[in-house]
Amino acid sequence: MTGSYLRTYFLAKYITSNAPALAKLITPLQGFLIETNGYRKMGLRYDDLISEENPIVQKAINRLPPKEYCDRVFRIRRAHQLSIMQQLLPKEEYLKPDEDVRYLTPYILEVEAEMKEREYFDTMAVVAK
Repeated sequence: MTGSYLRTYFLAKYITSNAPALAKLITPLQGFLIETNGYRKMGLRYDDLISEENPIVQKAINRLPPKEYCDRVFRIRRAHQLSIMQQLLPKEEYLKPDEDVRYLTPYILEVEAEMKEREYFDTMAVVAK
């Protein structure tokens, strides 16, 4: 899952920086899809939706600052409670687009890079001269 997430992340970064015409077409669609997804109406951020069942994501979550980790747990528990009650937050408590920052993605990218580096050094062959 994380591999496909990272490919999507890098594809989006590439489109926004190198293909401005395509970005102009995709940006309104992106806003529509986020709005219909509804995770902001439950107070969740985009990175709260990433599955924790991947070891890379688990390591990234363990690297979060304590306050950010507690905030994540609170948002997820509140969303579960709202889901059980079949309710949404009041409109004034919806997550605003500027508050929906990627707080976990940098840690995921860092762990992924470390794992690739570790794999590279573990499989390195030592050649005697």
